[in-house]
Amino acid sequence: MAMLEVRGVHTYYGNIHALKGVSLYVAKGEVVALIGGNGAGKTTLLNTISGILKPREGTIWLEGERCDSVPPHDIVRMGIAQCPEGRRVFSRMSVRENLEMGAYIRADREGIERDIEHVYDLFPVLRERRKQVSGTLSGGEQQMLAMGRALMASPRIILLDEPSMGLAPMLVETIFDIVREINQRGTTVLLVEQNARMALTVAHRGYVIETGNIALEGPAAELLENPRVKEIYLGENPAPPA
Repeated sequence: MAMLEVRGVHTYYGNIHALKGVSLYVAKGEVVALIGGNGAGKTTLLNTISGILKPREGTIWLEGERCDSVPPHDIVRMGIAQCPEGRRVFSRMSVRENLEMGAYIRADREGIERDIEHVYDLFPVLRERRKQVSGTLSGGEQQMLAMGRALMASPRIILLDEPSMGLAPMLVETIFDIVREINQRGTTVLLVEQNARMALTVAHRGYVIETGNIALEGPAAELLENPRVKEIYLGENPAPPA
């Protein structure tokens, strides 16, 4: 059984048909990459999975339990947490207060404290900055905080939306190393990225979404070698004819 399964989902913004029958699955323990251009429907799909948007057609399932009509806060309780595009930290709160906000659905104080320590272990700079107002952090530090805040919900699957956006190349490498570590620690990951090469390098499988449709899917290593992916998403020119 897939941990997360999206079946024939159609999502609209008013009369704009944003997702057109999207289907995909994420197995337990996987990192699955979703790549595509601007406006292809990547963030729309994540927002539909997390309950911010409601599909007009289709269903979404988490380990056999249907969740497409569940309110967003209950979807978090079910085990889906989203790290949004653009970080969106609570800029006037401290680093620790942001992490505590990530655990708002929980009442297990000892578990929360333990998980805060786990986040600090994963992102040592956040321990150093724990009392600092988060709006004064660097872009990379804010991204780490946003990921840590999502992990504080103790999710079964985390949805990461463009975690490398706007970061320097060295920090991009760090963020993707952390994605690997999060997965190795037992959290399943659905990763949305425009940095297709890095996303497919860290992922087990991948999907390519174009204008609201899944255009390609398969093992990440195969997608990296796909001529269409190479030309459109990796910026590699096709070999000239012999």
